[in-house]
Amino acid sequence: MARVEHYFTRFEEGTFYHVYNRTVDKKPLFINEGNNDFFLQKFNHYLSDVIEVYAYCLLQNHFHFLIRIPDNLDHFRAINHLSTVISTHEIVSKQFRIFFQSYALSFNKQQNRCGTLFQTPFKRARVKDNRYLINLIFYIHTNSQKHELVSDFRKWKWSSYHQIMLGNNTEIQKQIISWFGNKDDYINFHNFDNL
Repeated sequence: MARVEHYFTRFEEGTFYHVYNRTVDKKPLFINEGNNDFFLQKFNHYLSDVIEVYAYCLLQNHFHFLIRIPDNLDHFRAINHLSTVISTHEIVSKQFRIFFQSYALSFNKQQNRCGTLFQTPFKRARVKDNRYLINLIFYIHTNSQKHELVSDFRKWKWSSYHQIMLGNNTEIQKQIISWFGNKDDYINFHNFDNL
């Protein structure tokens, strides 16, 4: 269960957050793999200009993301003709709302469903230290096993576990691996002894 402050935490530039949410009725958020792909595409479309994604996991009726707000959103303000008076929190929150609405409209149409899909407000917790940061990555990646969707979280397709280790070697992936030490340390940290 979310802590009360997780509903009201404000987004600030240069800060990491654990963002998570679920459906209002605890029913599936993803009916087929196309839903998962579409969710990630929409997430990227609406949020890639205002957040950096470090880890994620999509589950049956909820999701988890570890994100960081870039140090400066002035480029987003300029492109969208927004006043510098508009806060980072307002920008990021609005982009999340648009994303949730977009996915919900498409999902509802596909499933012949109406009404709200996601709980509001969505939850977000500020990540306050490096130890919590690496434990959160482990928590996010192993969530599919915790919820018994798979017997081994490494087999779950809808998390960033393998992308971080085997991906395109982006700066973010390199940074994540360095938090653990190296790739072997990253793999070892994710072993079953930690579950």
